[in-house]
Formats: sequence, structure tokens, C-alpha cells
Amino acid sequence: MDKSYQPKDIEQRQYERWEKNDWFAPSGSGEPYCIVIPPPNVTGTLHMGHAFQDTIMDTLIRYNRMRGKNTLWQPGMDHAGIATQMVVERKLNGEGISRKELGREKFVERVWQWKQESGGQIFNQLRRMGSSLDWSRDRFTMDDDLSAAVMEVFVTLYDEGLIYRGKRLVNWDPVLHTALSDLEVLQKEEPGHLWHFRYPLASGDGHLVVATTRPETMLGDSAVAVHPEDERYQELVGQEIILPLVDRRIPIIADDYVDPEFGTGCVKITPAHDFNDYEIGKRHDLAEYNILDDNAAINDSAPEKYRGLDRFVARKEIVKDLDALGLLEKVEDYLQKLPRGDRSDAVVEPYLTDQWYVNIKPLAVPAIEAVESGRIKFVPENWSKTYFEWMNNIQDWCISRQLWWGHRIPAWYDDAGNIYVGRSEDEAREKNGLDDTLALRQDEDVLDTWFSSALWPFSTQGWPQKTESLETFYPGNVLVTGFDIIFFWVARMIMMGLKFMGDVPFHEVYIHGLIRDPDGQKMSKSKGNVLDPLDLIDGVELDTLLAKRTTGLMQTHLTPKIEKATRSQFPDGIDEYGADALRFTFASLATTGRDIRFDLGRIEGYKNFCNKLWNASRYVLMNTEDLDAGDAEFSTADRWIRSRLNQATASMHEHFGNYRLDLAAQTVYEFTWHEFCDWYLELSKPILQSEDATAAQKRGTRQTLIEVLETLLRLLHPLMPFVTDEIWAQVAPRAGVDGDTVMLQRYPEANSEQQDDNAEAELEWVKKFILGIRQIRGEMDISPGKALPVLLVDSSDKDRLFAERNSLLLRRVGRVESVQALDATEEPPASATALLGNMRLLVPLAGIIDKDAEKARINKQRERIATDLARSKGKLGNEKFVNNAPADVVTQENQRVAEFERQLSQLDEQLERLDTLEP
Repeated sequence: MDKSYQPKDIEQRQYERWEKNDWFAPSGSGEPYCIVIPPPNVTGTLHMGHAFQDTIMDTLIRYNRMRGKNTLWQPGMDHAGIATQMVVERKLNGEGISRKELGREKFVERVWQWKQESGGQIFNQLRRMGSSLDWSRDRFTMDDDLSAAVMEVFVTLYDEGLIYRGKRLVNWDPVLHTALSDLEVLQKEEPGHLWHFRYPLASGDGHLVVATTRPETMLGDSAVAVHPEDERYQELVGQEIILPLVDRRIPIIADDYVDPEFGTGCVKITPAHDFNDYEIGKRHDLAEYNILDDNAAINDSAPEKYRGLDRFVARKEIVKDLDALGLLEKVEDYLQKLPRGDRSDAVVEPYLTDQWYVNIKPLAVPAIEAVESGRIKFVPENWSKTYFEWMNNIQDWCISRQLWWGHRIPAWYDDAGNIYVGRSEDEAREKNGLDDTLALRQDEDVLDTWFSSALWPFSTQGWPQKTESLETFYPGNVLVTGFDIIFFWVARMIMMGLKFMGDVPFHEVYIHGLIRDPDGQKMSKSKGNVLDPLDLIDGVELDTLLAKRTTGLMQTHLTPKIEKATRSQFPDGIDEYGADALRFTFASLATTGRDIRFDLGRIEGYKNFCNKLWNASRYVLMNTEDLDAGDAEFSTADRWIRSRLNQATASMHEHFGNYRLDLAAQTVYEFTWHEFCDWYLELSKPILQSEDATAAQKRGTRQTLIEVLETLLRLLHPLMPFVTDEIWAQVAPRAGVDGDTVMLQRYPEANSEQQDDNAEAELEWVKKFILGIRQIRGEMDISPGKALPVLLVDSSDKDRLFAERNSLLLRRVGRVESVQALDATEEPPASATALLGNMRLLVPLAGIIDKDAEKARINKQRERIATDLARSKGKLGNEKFVNNAPADVVTQENQRVAEFERQLSQLDEQLERLDTLEP
């Protein structure tokens, strides 16, 4: 092994070896275990959220692969309708070509060309993370077989009456000219105004005042609503008002939706341009007046003066005209939430248009039952409440999008507007008895990307064909995803899986938190706090980091704010940490919390952990070169480390089983760093270096070193695959283990025969003895190399036995010159003291320490204990505490008082002995 750990020399070489040997493919034997990757967009690049999520999945896959399961991590990409179409349109615009000039067929060809040349960059980035996806099974939602699955589902649902076409309100992007899902709409808080207008009563007896943030929509008002219990307006319900500028008579209605405390308690109702108003309109059978076109300009149904005006230009004109008529009561500044398209940043309009919908409630009922019955379990469980809340109030799903890139809706129209649905035009004609003379045109719209994604767990395995892969890997075991897409993806996969496979798509849904910066802020390009996972793996100089943000590779520009934030956070750029350190950092952060704070200090610590493992492995290899066969005698330290390893192994299985990767990382970190490296390696040296140790004793220690390290590498592998496989290749032959890679070895299992409570108890005694002496050295500023005599006071037979049996370790590791147990009658000299249970460890101070410094140390310790004693006595002197606290709590407090008094007595004795020393 090289002297130092260099991830860049290991990681790419190891991954190429893994992929070349097809080690990510299912083994073909064992219990099936499957995870489908949440398909990243074909336009996407790896961000911290991806890297975190994929670390979790890869860890679970590697763990279960090593347990002998027939393991599949299914890769694939989503065609990402809007995002991809925008990327290609921008590229065409740069060439001076518009999408419409090119035409639909040629445009789709250009999208496929772009996909082949530039799409899927994220997969190469996932390779850098060590992701062990079976790349031979890569799927794309626009592949022929997946497209066939989409058509099959659409036609089946249509034939069953669960898909229909209707005119309803949708989120409309007036720039992209398409309906958007709720997920594609961002609610941004922005300053605006609240205009208060007077609407004249038709009776001529006054007016009502309504408030709105969107004056232009008043052209489409169908009513004014008040709360039915609002006494101010009860006599007006049923009357009419004259809608200004339009001169339309509209009713005054009563509806519980109205908040009588907001504004005047009167609300204008515009069913064609507001989602809440739309529902009110349905309840009261109101007319729907659509006053906008696809560009969000005023259409021809509005008064002629405003036709063709952009909505915001029309707003100004309408406010001016109402003011001129004396109908503008007042204008207030108002902080409002504006819906903006996540791609175009345009203000989204609720827009009444013909779209395709899924009647989703019949599909939701069995999906709710699947979670209620426990067939699907959310981890953490509280996310099931979020799932139920949405599912129990589910609305029909708008599945059509006005795009060219995507699965084109398999519906055809004749000139009379009749609809014919089939998997192809030929099937549509055949199903409906149409001959070739009837002209048909296909629907221009494509399906929502989430429609094909909802089929992902079974379409990727070959459905609707009955394939061996489908039989083996459906349902999957766990879905790993963020809480932000429980509605948009998780719920829909459950519904579609139950409908078309007759079974749930997975048994568990592990919901992880979202990665944020060290201050808990969302990572945002505009804030300049975004981290690129590959920069953390490879390192990047400051100038390069600034250049990346300047050129827009992070889809932003180098504003002064971003430059300042970047220079402040990364004054010297970003160091190279390697993928293993990044993965281990993510695992350690995988708590059950909603938000996860990422800071560089943690990844720096885990790179040190990689170095620690590397150096420990070099020590083991150097000290096991002449390992030979023969009888072995295992020391207490050997038995102790094997027992601790056994406990760590059991804990790892428990934590992986509970999806607590944070606790798994903590367990293996503490064992590796604190028990194996800090203690066992040091405890091995006296035996290996001692001339008094027998060959069998040295053989036992060498065997323990190599066997524990080999097992430890298998324990660590799912979390840190690169460095563990690199080291394992050196360690395995010496440990007598055959194989080409650690990833195909069996994961360690806990073994009760390895559990050795006696060795653990004895070694813990040794550790506390050595730590006690080290504590005295540190406090008294005694040189670490100076051998110290130690006196034992109040020692038991067991203490003396342990001291004698482990004298070699105490001398070599603890730098103890001698150990002498004092009789009860012997008066100890003035000494520095450490406690080991009921026994005191004394280091005589004469000629060793500064008397005044030691007295100061003891007095400081005495003050702390005296404070604790006073606090406990105060509790016991409080009648309320004694009478109301549980009996065991009162007993515990009495025990604390006794212990504090005992410690004070011992410290007072030490002070008296110090006084006997010469100054």
C-alpha cells in the first residue's frame, strides 16, 4: 500500500473495474431485493440532494448484495418534458431557428439528437459517487417499451371511464403555453397592492366594496359573495350588482368560504380565473367568463377597449378607468404570494381550458388502504399522515401538457370533434369501426411527465409483457425519496401499481430530509451557497469555482453578493475530499429530521477517518507479513476487540434494518477510530514487540489484527466502497479469504461465540487504569515518556489480579514503572489521584510535580463537587421534591449525596498529604 491515502488514485480505477466485471448485476440467486432510482431528468446534473439520496440507496443496495440477496438497483432517466423542450429550444434559438419554424417532427428529432449527445450527464456523475446501479438495465421514459406501457395504461383507463377530456381550471404558463402541475409552480412572496373597488347595487341603493390583487380579472366576475352569517349583508343576498366597465348584472351570493374578517367581507367571484372561485362557481352554478387568451392577454369576450392588452397593461387601464368613474375606494400595499412557473418564472394564471384528466378517486381508495393496512410502511411513520391528508382530499389529475416533447396522447378527432382512443390510429379506427376515408387528426398534447413516472416500478421491468424481471423484482423493497414528491410521485406509483399489477410497488417508503447549508438555509444559486458534489470529491480552486458561477454552469451569474459569499466560504477553494468521505458524511447526516445541515468541517473529519483507516491497515499489513499457521493464544486484548467487533456488527444490522444510516455510520466510526485504532493497535504492540511473548501469543495477535481488519472492511464497505475495496485486496489473501472484490463477500454476521463479557470487563479496567494515569500526566504536566510508579489504594482481589495479568500492557502502553497495592494500614504518601471504581490510583508526587499547581487542581475539583453536593442537598431539603418525586428518584439523589461526600473526603485527604511535601 502507498504511504498516504489518495482518493483520486483509487476511485476511478476501482469503479471501472467494478463496471467492467458486471458486478452490479443481480446475482440470479437469493431473495430478490430491488430499489428503483427516482429517475433524474435527462437535463439534470448532480446536485447535493441527488448525491445524498443516491448515497442512501447505494448503501442499502451494497448491504443487501453482501447479504446474498439477488439485488437490483434499477437505473433510468426521465424525459422531463418542459425542461428538455426548453433546453433544446434555447439551443435552436442560438442557431436562429424557432421551434415552430422547424415543425413538430423535426423538433422531436432534434430533442433525440440532443439526448444522445448531451443528455444523461448525471449518470457519469453518479459513477463518481460509487453508485452500483445495473447500467445494463438503463431505462428512459421515452424508450419504445416504456412508451408502450404508457399507451397501455392510458387506453385501459380511458376504456374504463377513468380518463376523460373536460374543460377545467389549470395552472397555465403564458410563456411556455402549457398547463403545469402544482409541483411546477413556485409560490413566491412579493410586494403588490390590494385595490378596493365599489360595485354599484343594481337597485341603485348604494354599493358593495370588494378587494382584489388582480383588478384585470374583474372583467370575468360572475358574482359577489358574502358569508351567510354576516349580518351586514344578509338582506342583500339574492340581489344583483352592476359589474363596472362590463355592465353585466351579477348576483350577490352567500358562501361559507368567505372570511367576514377579511377586507369588507365581500369577495368578487371569478370562476374562470381563480381556483377557489371555480369551486364556489360550481356550488352556485355560476357562469364562467374566460377573459384571457393563451398569452395572458385580454381576449375578445371582454370590452373592446381592453382586447389584446397584456394582463398587466390591462390592469393599469382598468384601475385608471374605475378611478375615473369614482369607483376606486382605496389602494393598499400588500405582500402577496405570486404563483410563478419554475422554468419560465412567468406569473402563472388559473386558466379555463380543455385538458385530459384522470378520475383519480377510484384509484386512491385501494392506495389509502394499502398504507392503512401496513402493506406499505412510511419511514419515518409520521409521513403517512401527510400521505393520508392528500389522498383523502385528492382531486382529479390533469395529465395533458401543451408541449411537443413527451408521450403524445393516443387520441384522434374527426372534423365533428368526436374522440377516438387507441394504442395507435389503426387500433382507434378498428375499435370504432372507422374506415380509412374518415380523416382523423391526433391530439396535439403530450402527457404529464409524472404519468409515465407513475409506472416506473413496473414499466422498467418489461410490463405489459410478463417478463422474468417483472416476476422477480416487482414489487420492490423500498423507495427512497424526499418528502416534497410524496403526492406527485409516491402516491401515483402506489395507485398505478395496485391498478395494473394488483400489488403495491414497494413495501417501504424511506423519506429523507433536504440538504441545507450550515446555517439551515436552502441551497440556492441566488444565495451563492450551492455546493457541487464533484467539487467536494475532486477539489476546486477558488478561481475555477468563481468562473463556474460566472459562466452559468450553475445556471446563475457572478453577482457581487455571490462573489462575496463564495470568497467568504471558500477563501482557498475547496479541498479534495474524495467520494468515500462525502458518502460517509451524507450517511452520518441521514437522520429522521426534515432538514439536514451540511458543513465542510464534517467532511474534513471524515477524510481524516479515511486516512486513519488507511494508516491502520498499513500497520496491520506490516505486522502480519510473517503470519504463519500454528497454535494461537489469544490475549485479553485480542478477545476484547473480537467481542467489540461482534457487538458493532449486531448494531450495524439493526441500524440498516431501521434505515438509520446515521447510527450505522456512528457505530462503525467509533469502533474503527476509538476501539480498533486508538486502543487495540496500541495494545497489540507490547505483545508483538516483546521478547517475553511466546510465538503462540504473537500468532494470536497477528491473526486478530488481520481478521478484525478484514471483517471491518466488510462492515464499512456499503458506506465507503472505494477505500475498503482497495485495502481489502491487500488484506484478504493474508486473512485466507478468496475473492476479487469485497462487494461480493458476505456481510459480517454477529456470533454469540465471539461475545466475551469477561474480556470486555477486564479490558475496560485496563483502559480506565491507563486513562487515569494519562489524566494525572496531563493535569500535572508530566512528560508522556516518563515511567511512573503507581500505588493502589482500596484495591480488591480482582483489581490486583487484573494489574498482575496485564502488567505488560500497563508498563508499555500506560508507561507505568511499577504497580504496588497498599495495605489498609499503610499511609500513602502525598500523591496525585485518579479513581477506578472504588479503587484509587496514586502517583507519588515527591520530586515529580509542582505542589502548588496540584493543590490548585484539587481545590478546583473540590469546588465543583461541593456545588453539586449543595444542589443535591437542596433538593432533599425541599419537602415538595421529597413528597412528590418518585421513590427511586429520591433514592438516587441520596446516593449522589453520599458519593459527593465520599469524593470530598478523599480530596481533603490528598490536600493534607500535599501539605506534608517539601515546598
